[in-house]
Amino acid sequence: MTGTTTTDRPHQLAYLAAPALLGTYGVVRLLDGHHGPGPGWTAGHLALLGSLLFFGVLFHGLYRTAAARGPVAARIAFGAALVGLGATLGQTAIDLYVGLRAVDAADKDRLFEQIQSHPGVLPAFYTVLPLFFYLGLLGLLGILAVRRLIPFWSPLTALAATVLMAASLDLMPVGAVLLALTTAPLLRPAAVRRPVRVATPV
Repeated sequence: MTGTTTTDRPHQLAYLAAPALLGTYGVVRLLDGHHGPGPGWTAGHLALLGSLLFFGVLFHGLYRTAAARGPVAARIAFGAALVGLGATLGQTAIDLYVGLRAVDAADKDRLFEQIQSHPGVLPAFYTVLPLFFYLGLLGLLGILAVRRLIPFWSPLTALAATVLMAASLDLMPVGAVLLALTTAPLLRPAAVRRPVRVATPV
């Protein structure tokens, strides 16, 4: 009877890379300054895209463990996280498209207005569905914390990161550091274990 951890290589990499690439996007965004189309905009959003893809792997790692202890709540949280992830990936794709098409800041604003004027675009990719990314993340972390599989402060640092980044995108590097602290306990070999399965007598 042995437990298995979710800290296999893909998940370990995601726990490191997701916040690191998010922080990279935040730093590039600050250095870019004018937030207009150009190499800085494209490089930053490519880093953000990479971060989101790794967050998908991260969500899966959290779900695998949370589902073993609270399957219904874990499915709901994981589903919410995936909805938010899909919406945020869509937003990033739009941002990349606009950045590559626009010739200057005014043209960028015009293209954004043109795209966002379509019914449903704003709630689907900017104002409503992306929130499920953070709700799902906090839900999965909360399940693990309640089950004492991660420290109680892990969801709190994720919540602090969410609040800071919602208050100002300029605080994204700080938020990324907090998210790195959130995922740090998951890197320990025995940090997260699935429950032991005991064979029933026949």
